[in-house]
Amino acid sequence: MDWTIWVEWGIKSIILIFILLGGFAYLTLFERRVLARIQVRIGPNRTGPWGILQPIADAVKLIFKEELTPAQAQKFIFLLAPIITVVPAIAVAAVIPWGETVTIFGRQVTLYIADISVGVLYITAITSIAVYGITLAGWSSNNKYALLGGLRASAQMISYELALGFLFVIAIILAGSMNMIDIVEKQAEVYPLFMVGSVQVGIPMWNFILQPAGALIFLIATLAEVNRAPFDMPEAEQELTAGYHAEYSGMKFALFFMA
Repeated sequence: MDWTIWVEWGIKSIILIFILLGGFAYLTLFERRVLARIQVRIGPNRTGPWGILQPIADAVKLIFKEELTPAQAQKFIFLLAPIITVVPAIAVAAVIPWGETVTIFGRQVTLYIADISVGVLYITAITSIAVYGITLAGWSSNNKYALLGGLRASAQMISYELALGFLFVIAIILAGSMNMIDIVEKQAEVYPLFMVGSVQVGIPMWNFILQPAGALIFLIATLAEVNRAPFDMPEAEQELTAGYHAEYSGMKFALFFMA
């Protein structure tokens, strides 16, 4: 195999990781500002113009923050759990087609890392791994609240993974393929409605237009998969004091939050 292919994969992987991490950081800032507006307060606005450097300040703080490990914890698994959780969240983006082909310095470069014929199956398999990290985090902490949070995360994943699996089947049937590129290209088709002169007017064959109920269920199941409110039972601050990551601090906590 041409060594330049490996170089291209490496460069695209690094760029994609930085885009994902940057997007996570600034979407978190956006969420904090919106929540502040809802709660009639200011929100983060001190670091940099309009507070736009707040994510960088938070990253520096978490890097240098003291990390505590419970004396009775299973230390190796305690350290490994955040990695098991965050790596699948990044790796799953490898098969997502972010665009078509562009020419850079005379070389045709695809705006995705991998073109896998069973891309949907890859996404399903990789995203299912992350719950192991959450469960192991709860168990290895040797904390009853963390353990309950890990068990809740497992139960929630099993419940909503079934719905997600069926919804993936809908997308596969509509596109006639398990390849992510084929699924995206299928939605570029237009259903003709009428003609305006020589121009054909129609509606795009997007999956959420063809299956609006499925799109709504997908949104709900996705929120449940990532433990976002109102499906934050594995974290449940009211009763579990943060749940599975109760004993984590510093960058280990940041990895869970990124995932």
